[in-house]
Amino acid sequence: MRITKMALSAAIAAACLGGSVFAQAPAEPTTSDYGYYASEAAPVTSGTQAAQHDYSAVIPAACGCSDAPISGCCDSGCGDSCCDGGLGACGGGCDSACGSDEPWALIENDILGFTFGGWTQVGWHSYNNTLFNQHADNVNLHQAWLYAERVADGSCGLGLGGRIDYLYGVDAQDTQAFGIANNHWDNSWDNGIYGHAIPQLYMEAAYGDLSVKVGHFFTLIGYEVVGATGNFFYSHSYTMYNSEPFTHTGALATYNAGDGLTLYGGYVMGWDSGFEDNGDAFLGGYSYDLTDSTNVTSQYIVGRFGEGAASEVGFMTSTVATTSLSDDLTHVLWIDYLDTDGSGRAVQRETFDVNNYLLISLTDRATWGHRLEWYNIDAGVYGVTAGRSDVYAYTTGLNYAAGTNLLLRPEVRWDWDKDGVVGNELGASQTTVGADMILTF
Repeated sequence: MRITKMALSAAIAAACLGGSVFAQAPAEPTTSDYGYYASEAAPVTSGTQAAQHDYSAVIPAACGCSDAPISGCCDSGCGDSCCDGGLGACGGGCDSACGSDEPWALIENDILGFTFGGWTQVGWHSYNNTLFNQHADNVNLHQAWLYAERVADGSCGLGLGGRIDYLYGVDAQDTQAFGIANNHWDNSWDNGIYGHAIPQLYMEAAYGDLSVKVGHFFTLIGYEVVGATGNFFYSHSYTMYNSEPFTHTGALATYNAGDGLTLYGGYVMGWDSGFEDNGDAFLGGYSYDLTDSTNVTSQYIVGRFGEGAASEVGFMTSTVATTSLSDDLTHVLWIDYLDTDGSGRAVQRETFDVNNYLLISLTDRATWGHRLEWYNIDAGVYGVTAGRSDVYAYTTGLNYAAGTNLLLRPEVRWDWDKDGVVGNELGASQTTVGADMILTF
């Protein structure tokens, strides 16, 4: 089964990449940039892990001071006199649209080199799918997120930096250091169905094209991420929630090798744990601009992922190919394979997963997205011990930028679980309606 799935993964990737490489009229790519959580969060996210995705494409162009006419802006033809209080072609003066369209920030200026920001995510959904989205039929505060970050700039020699993230909401209990069941780090910071978490706390040093972070940080694995601003959809995939780590503690190096190639490599103490030993593993991979329109990112983790009752030894690989098929059309192919043996588990874990995203830009403010997932379980998830069980999910939804700081994400999702392994509520199929809004600052 292992050889078969590895071969199938390679065949799917080759077929999709083959079509991508020869796509006509390539646009600028929307690549996977794993510096997302190590950089300032985008003002609003919407459209194409970790900015692993640049969803800011749906934000309208700035309607501000410019000599060049901007469609729909009162300063078309006005020049800078418009913003200086002049009348110009705007007649009776400038309305509120003729100003800076910069997003509102929590703190405008940095403090000792640190920038500050965050977001608030509020959502509602009709069904508990156990993939973060619990507490159905309630309006939930999913994420009240704050961060402080100083970028380690190595362009002029040695640069030092770091980052801390704080989260409060119903998503926090899925984001805490739950890899060891001893309530270490933030794993006991619960408040009913809500909780607190510090998913990142690290220092970073950079010199030239090399940077190294040491501490607690988000994983490189996968396409979807914990932070709401890094995902197109309100809901999450089975792949991300069941088969991938969320955080690591250790040391991770990033090297910009040039010509569109970035390399990653480091040592981590297992999965989803704070500052306490929970295994030994290599985490690394690469990101490469295959063409002007296609980026391929492959990440790997190999080693021991847990201690004691949660001990696992094995490997996982995740490959994400992002292709701009045109100015308004982006495709993402995401393939994961996990294979472990565990002394503390009844069986090993083995899953093979394929996700396809298709993102269609409708207007400057709206993007229509589709996600189709095949989640294949051989063992170790949802009680499957032998044989094969397949779960499928299709999600369609919109990202609508209601302003420079506000994003709306309605969606409809269909799940098929013919073997009934996910849960009795799901049965053979389930339709879920959901929506959230994200206010960034």
